[in-house]
Amino acid sequence: MATATFEPKRWAKFPHDNKPFNYDREGLIAQWDLLHRGDCEPLPTSERVLSLAPAQSNPEETADALLEAWRLYHVGAFSEAVLLADEIGVLAHAVANKASGIYADYVEDDETIQKAIYEHGMNRAADAINAFPSDPNAHYFHAFMTGRYSQCISVTKALKDGLATRVQSDIATVLELQAKHAEGYLALGLFHAEVIDKVGRMVGRVTYGASSDESLKAFQTALKLTPKSPIAWIEYGNALYLMFGDDRIQESNEAYETATQCKVIDAMTCLDVAYAKASLSDS
Repeated sequence: MATATFEPKRWAKFPHDNKPFNYDREGLIAQWDLLHRGDCEPLPTSERVLSLAPAQSNPEETADALLEAWRLYHVGAFSEAVLLADEIGVLAHAVANKASGIYADYVEDDETIQKAIYEHGMNRAADAINAFPSDPNAHYFHAFMTGRYSQCISVTKALKDGLATRVQSDIATVLELQAKHAEGYLALGLFHAEVIDKVGRMVGRVTYGASSDESLKAFQTALKLTPKSPIAWIEYGNALYLMFGDDRIQESNEAYETATQCKVIDAMTCLDVAYAKASLSDS
């Protein structure tokens, strides 16, 4: 496990104003369904804790700690969220991986640290899959972290190392367990697009079953489930460009433009919208 450069205490601070989404406990609970429409993560409750870990001696305290870790994530206190989540243990795998993954994606500039975060996340998710094989987000974050790690080592090398097959399997499991997992559909659509981009349509179809039609179908489902999610529009725009290049650049830009108009409801959406705006200004 890569730990030498996985040091959340040294992570940078959230780079934007977070006052508009600095939820208190009650506010977070009230907004939970909206905030988690993409990943379908259940609200932490003592019942939820006991369903996953029946031997928990104090499920109420654990549920409160989990809720606080998610509150820290949503406000952009990524390092604090990860530190608390890892203190809780494998029950908090989803918030630890989401907080560390979003931090690495958007805030961290050092590629060595990014790679360490993704590798650490892959291992954390693997532990979660072993502990909670029926938890969709254990499989989702394994796919997410493996995909990001693959980009660090080059998607081409990842394909040769068989990581793409594992991502494909993880995503299939996510959608079998939770048919409304919008972020799972985003991952599926992007998987098809990246394979086509890297190995071509023919090899991609024969080797991985990748097709532009399946990619677009997955994005249509994700956008139907989460039409106001900026990351859904960003990834759709990315996929259009990966698969069709300049032939559909206008549609890709329009997807990014739609992302910039989405409402900011937490740290992740704030970073997504800022990224979309910066990307359009650079194009």
